[in-house]
Amino acid sequence: MDGVLVDSNPFHLRKWASLLTEHRIPFDPEDLPKQIVGHRNDGLLRHFFGPALTAEERRALIDELEEKFRAAFKPHAEPLPGLRQLIVQASQAGIPMAVASSAMRKNVEFVVDAIGLRPYFQCLFNGDEVTHAKPHPEIYLKTAEKLGVDPGLAVGFEDSFVGIEAVKNAGMKCVAIASSFPLEDLRRTRADRVVKSFTELDLESLSFGSRESGVGGPDDK
Repeated sequence: MDGVLVDSNPFHLRKWASLLTEHRIPFDPEDLPKQIVGHRNDGLLRHFFGPALTAEERRALIDELEEKFRAAFKPHAEPLPGLRQLIVQASQAGIPMAVASSAMRKNVEFVVDAIGLRPYFQCLFNGDEVTHAKPHPEIYLKTAEKLGVDPGLAVGFEDSFVGIEAVKNAGMKCVAIASSFPLEDLRRTRADRVVKSFTELDLESLSFGSRESGVGGPDDK
Protein backbone atom coordinates (compact mmCIF):
# COMPACT_ATOMS: atom_id res chain seq x y z
CA MET A 1 0.00 0.00 0.00
CA ASP A 2 2.49 2.65 1.17
CA GLY A 3 4.59 3.56 -1.86
CA VAL A 4 2.38 1.47 -4.18
CA LEU A 5 -1.14 2.84 -3.89
CA VAL A 6 -0.01 6.21 -2.55
CA ASP A 7 3.16 8.26 -2.08
CA SER A 8 2.96 8.08 1.71
CA ASN A 9 6.44 6.95 2.68
CA PRO A 10 7.86 10.50 3.03
CA PHE A 11 5.22 11.08 5.72
CA HIS A 12 6.16 7.84 7.49
CA LEU A 13 9.84 8.78 7.41
CA ARG A 14 9.12 12.18 8.90
CA LYS A 15 7.07 10.73 11.75
CA TRP A 16 9.85 8.26 12.59
CA ALA A 17 12.58 10.91 12.41
CA SER A 18 10.52 13.07 14.76
CA LEU A 19 9.94 10.20 17.22
CA LEU A 20 13.60 9.16 17.30
CA THR A 21 14.74 12.76 17.71
CA GLU A 22 12.24 13.30 20.52
CA HIS A 23 13.58 10.26 22.39
CA ARG A 24 17.20 11.13 21.58
CA ILE A 25 17.77 7.88 19.71
CA PRO A 26 20.57 8.27 17.13
CA PHE A 27 19.83 7.43 13.51
CA ASP A 28 21.33 8.02 10.08
CA PRO A 29 18.88 9.94 7.83
CA GLU A 30 20.38 8.27 4.75
CA ASP A 31 19.83 4.78 6.16
CA LEU A 32 16.37 5.47 7.56
CA PRO A 33 14.37 4.73 4.36
CA LYS A 34 15.77 1.18 4.08
CA GLN A 35 15.23 0.65 7.80
CA ILE A 36 11.64 1.90 7.76
CA VAL A 37 9.99 1.29 4.37
CA GLY A 38 8.15 -2.04 4.18
CA HIS A 39 8.70 -2.94 7.84
CA ARG A 40 6.13 -3.26 10.61
CA ASN A 41 5.99 -0.78 13.47
CA ASP A 42 6.39 -3.37 16.22
CA GLY A 43 9.65 -4.64 14.74
CA LEU A 44 10.91 -1.10 14.21
CA LEU A 45 10.23 -0.15 17.83
CA ARG A 46 12.14 -3.20 19.04
CA HIS A 47 14.99 -2.30 16.69
CA PHE A 48 15.31 1.32 17.80
CA PHE A 49 14.18 1.16 21.42
CA GLY A 50 15.42 -2.32 22.35
CA PRO A 51 13.61 -4.64 24.76
CA ALA A 52 12.86 -1.91 27.32
CA LEU A 53 9.41 -1.10 25.95
CA THR A 54 6.49 -3.24 27.12
CA ALA A 55 3.87 -4.49 24.67
CA GLU A 56 1.45 -1.88 26.01
CA GLU A 57 3.99 0.91 25.53
CA ARG A 58 4.68 -0.25 21.96
CA ARG A 59 0.97 -0.26 21.14
CA ALA A 60 0.49 3.22 22.61
CA LEU A 61 3.41 4.58 20.57
CA ILE A 62 2.13 2.91 17.41
CA ASP A 63 -1.36 4.35 17.88
CA GLU A 64 0.10 7.82 18.45
CA LEU A 65 2.43 7.56 15.46
CA GLU A 66 -0.26 6.42 13.06
CA GLU A 67 -2.85 8.91 14.24
CA LYS A 68 -0.35 11.67 13.47
CA PHE A 69 0.38 10.07 10.09
CA ARG A 70 -3.30 9.92 9.07
CA ALA A 71 -3.87 13.55 10.04
CA ALA A 72 -0.77 14.75 8.16
CA PHE A 73 -1.33 12.61 5.06
CA LYS A 74 -5.09 13.04 4.56
CA PRO A 75 -4.90 16.32 2.58
CA HIS A 76 -2.33 14.72 0.24
CA ALA A 77 -4.00 11.33 -0.33
CA GLU A 78 -4.23 10.47 -4.00
CA PRO A 79 -3.38 7.35 -6.01
CA LEU A 80 -0.01 7.13 -7.73
CA PRO A 81 -0.04 8.12 -11.43
CA GLY A 82 -1.50 5.39 -13.66
CA LEU A 83 -2.71 3.25 -10.75
CA ARG A 84 -6.43 3.94 -11.08
CA GLN A 85 -6.41 3.19 -14.81
CA LEU A 86 -4.68 -0.16 -14.27
CA ILE A 87 -7.03 -1.13 -11.44
CA VAL A 88 -10.09 -0.26 -13.53
CA GLN A 89 -8.73 -2.35 -16.42
CA ALA A 90 -8.14 -5.30 -14.11
CA SER A 91 -11.60 -4.96 -12.59
CA GLN A 92 -13.26 -4.86 -16.01
CA ALA A 93 -11.31 -8.02 -16.94
CA GLY A 94 -12.61 -9.80 -13.84
CA ILE A 95 -9.20 -10.08 -12.17
CA PRO A 96 -9.45 -10.38 -8.37
CA MET A 97 -7.37 -7.83 -6.45
CA ALA A 98 -6.36 -7.30 -2.85
CA VAL A 99 -4.20 -5.06 -0.69
CA ALA A 100 -1.49 -6.87 1.32
CA SER A 101 0.15 -4.30 3.57
CA SER A 102 2.41 -4.32 6.62
CA ALA A 103 0.47 -1.30 7.87
CA MET A 104 -2.09 -1.48 10.68
CA ARG A 105 -5.74 -2.06 9.81
CA LYS A 106 -6.80 1.56 10.48
CA ASN A 107 -4.19 2.84 8.03
CA VAL A 108 -5.10 0.38 5.27
CA GLU A 109 -8.79 1.21 5.47
CA PHE A 110 -8.03 4.93 5.75
CA VAL A 111 -5.87 4.97 2.60
CA VAL A 112 -8.10 2.90 0.31
CA ASP A 113 -11.13 4.94 1.38
CA ALA A 114 -9.29 8.25 1.01
CA ILE A 115 -8.37 7.49 -2.60
CA GLY A 116 -11.73 5.89 -3.44
CA LEU A 117 -10.44 2.48 -4.46
CA ARG A 118 -11.96 0.19 -1.81
CA PRO A 119 -14.75 -1.16 -4.13
CA TYR A 120 -12.11 -2.65 -6.45
CA PHE A 121 -10.49 -4.86 -3.80
CA GLN A 122 -11.95 -8.19 -2.73
CA CYS A 123 -10.02 -8.05 0.53
CA LEU A 124 -7.70 -5.83 2.55
CA PHE A 125 -4.98 -7.71 4.41
CA ASN A 126 -2.94 -5.88 7.04
CA GLY A 127 0.12 -6.40 9.20
CA ASP A 128 -1.96 -7.12 12.29
CA GLU A 129 -3.25 -10.33 10.65
CA VAL A 130 0.10 -12.07 10.23
CA THR A 131 2.66 -13.54 12.59
CA HIS A 132 5.69 -13.12 10.35
CA ALA A 133 6.71 -9.77 8.84
CA LYS A 134 8.04 -9.30 5.33
CA PRO A 135 10.26 -10.67 3.77
CA HIS A 136 8.40 -13.75 5.04
CA PRO A 137 5.75 -14.64 2.42
CA GLU A 138 2.94 -15.18 4.96
CA ILE A 139 0.98 -12.04 4.11
CA TYR A 140 1.02 -12.77 0.37
CA LEU A 141 0.20 -16.45 0.75
CA LYS A 142 -2.73 -15.68 3.07
CA THR A 143 -3.99 -12.99 0.71
CA ALA A 144 -3.84 -15.36 -2.26
CA GLU A 145 -5.71 -17.98 -0.24
CA LYS A 146 -8.38 -15.45 0.69
CA LEU A 147 -8.78 -14.51 -2.98
CA GLY A 148 -8.86 -18.16 -4.03
CA VAL A 149 -5.87 -17.55 -6.31
CA ASP A 150 -2.88 -19.81 -7.06
CA PRO A 151 0.20 -17.81 -5.93
CA GLY A 152 1.99 -18.98 -9.08
CA LEU A 153 -0.58 -17.09 -11.16
CA ALA A 154 -0.51 -13.94 -9.03
CA VAL A 155 1.35 -10.67 -9.42
CA GLY A 156 2.47 -8.58 -6.46
CA PHE A 157 3.34 -4.89 -6.75
CA GLU A 158 5.98 -3.64 -4.33
CA ASP A 159 8.22 -0.65 -3.72
CA SER A 160 10.44 -1.95 -0.90
CA PHE A 161 13.26 -4.48 -0.78
CA VAL A 162 11.65 -6.62 1.93
CA GLY A 163 8.34 -6.46 0.07
CA ILE A 164 9.89 -7.70 -3.17
CA GLU A 165 11.45 -10.60 -1.28
CA ALA A 166 8.10 -11.43 0.31
CA VAL A 167 6.39 -11.57 -3.09
CA LYS A 168 9.09 -13.75 -4.61
CA ASN A 169 9.21 -16.01 -1.53
CA ALA A 170 5.48 -16.57 -2.05
CA GLY A 171 6.16 -17.85 -5.58
CA MET A 172 4.53 -14.87 -7.28
CA LYS A 173 5.66 -12.61 -10.08
CA CYS A 174 6.77 -9.21 -8.80
CA VAL A 175 6.55 -5.75 -10.34
CA ALA A 176 8.69 -3.21 -8.49
CA ILE A 177 7.55 0.42 -8.53
CA ALA A 178 10.39 2.95 -8.16
CA SER A 179 8.43 5.31 -5.96
CA SER A 180 10.51 4.94 -2.78
CA PHE A 181 13.92 3.78 -4.01
CA PRO A 182 16.00 4.43 -7.17
CA LEU A 183 15.24 2.39 -10.27
CA GLU A 184 18.80 1.07 -10.47
CA ASP A 185 18.69 -0.23 -6.89
CA LEU A 186 15.43 -2.10 -7.54
CA ARG A 187 16.90 -3.65 -10.69
CA ARG A 188 19.36 -5.48 -8.48
CA THR A 189 16.52 -7.26 -6.67
CA ARG A 190 14.59 -10.41 -7.63
CA ALA A 191 11.74 -8.38 -9.12
CA ASP A 192 10.54 -9.69 -12.50
CA ARG A 193 9.95 -6.19 -13.79
CA VAL A 194 10.95 -2.73 -12.55
CA VAL A 195 9.16 0.43 -13.67
CA LYS A 196 9.21 4.10 -12.75
CA SER A 197 5.44 4.25 -12.37
CA PHE A 198 2.14 2.55 -13.17
CA THR A 199 1.88 4.69 -16.30
CA GLU A 200 4.24 2.16 -17.93
CA LEU A 201 1.87 -0.75 -17.25
CA ASP A 202 -1.32 -2.18 -18.69
CA LEU A 203 -2.90 -5.64 -18.68
CA GLU A 204 -1.39 -6.60 -22.03
CA SER A 205 2.15 -5.77 -20.94
CA LEU A 206 1.67 -7.71 -17.70
CA SER A 207 0.27 -10.77 -19.52
CA PHE A 208 -2.15 -11.51 -16.69
CA GLY A 209 -3.67 -14.96 -16.65
CA SER A 210 -0.82 -16.73 -18.45
CA ARG A 211 1.45 -18.97 -16.43
CA GLU A 212 3.84 -19.25 -19.37
CA SER A 213 4.16 -15.56 -20.21
CA GLY A 214 4.03 -14.27 -16.64
CA VAL A 215 5.26 -10.71 -16.20
CA GLY A 216 8.43 -10.94 -18.20
CA GLY A 217 11.96 -12.07 -17.56
CA PRO A 218 15.19 -10.38 -16.48
CA ASP A 219 15.57 -8.66 -19.83
CA ASP A 220 12.36 -6.72 -19.15
CA LYS A 221 13.91 -4.97 -16.17
